[in-house]
Amino acid sequence: MLKLSLIQMDVVHGDPEENRRKLEGLLREALKPRVKPDVVVLPEMWNTGYALERLSNIADRDGRPTVEWLKRVAAENGINIVAGSIADFRIDSPAEEPRVYNTAYVINRSGEVVARYDKVHRFRLMDEEKYLAPGAGAVTFDLDGITCGLAICYDIRFPEFIRKIALLGARILFVPAQWPKPRHMHWKLLNIVRAIENQFYVVGVNRVGNQGDAVFPGMSLVVNPWGEVLLEGDEREGVFETTIDLSVVDQVRGYIPVFEDRRPDAY
Repeated sequence: MLKLSLIQMDVVHGDPEENRRKLEGLLREALKPRVKPDVVVLPEMWNTGYALERLSNIADRDGRPTVEWLKRVAAENGINIVAGSIADFRIDSPAEEPRVYNTAYVINRSGEVVARYDKVHRFRLMDEEKYLAPGAGAVTFDLDGITCGLAICYDIRFPEFIRKIALLGARILFVPAQWPKPRHMHWKLLNIVRAIENQFYVVGVNRVGNQGDAVFPGMSLVVNPWGEVLLEGDEREGVFETTIDLSVVDQVRGYIPVFEDRRPDAY
């Protein structure tokens, strides 16, 4: 069993300091219950929002200060943090120019970074390809002995990418997002379908609030491997909690052996 706390956050456009202050309050709320969560999950680009033209000035530098702060929170409270994604400005090698990535960090109970994933699929309707460098590929990681994967927002529209994560052994897929309200049914249905076809849990965490004319509806959700929605958030900023049973993954995969019946030679 794994207790999850999903944080829906109204992101302040282009203000990392205010967003960290806001998240600090939401984390305190998430850690109030007598039984702390096993995993806290945050939304996409929560440190800056989509202030794309300003990212080279306001993004974190190699995950600092955000990741160092969240490492302390994780270690002091003995929790895992799937830190959504942040705008992260970094140099990957001495031969490269610094670039901004849409990056998800994962921190374990000991305060160690166990995964870093850069968003692979850039969303052209938001001009991501003009301002954000692309990720190199899929990433999996272990939390409490459970293999997990990451997809960021637009990534969920690419079934071949999500299947690769499942084939790498993932039993939970975390999906931080800034998904707009006009396509909210796509958000819900795609998370459900990816859970069904890959027979794992999908944990989608979406932001709330507005950025200019864009409205973000929250509707964060947890879907089990049968495609049943165990938790669905509303449009409020806040913390949403549920507990998942990882034995269900084995039950579903044993009952309908999709992975054993695959025919990759035929497609």
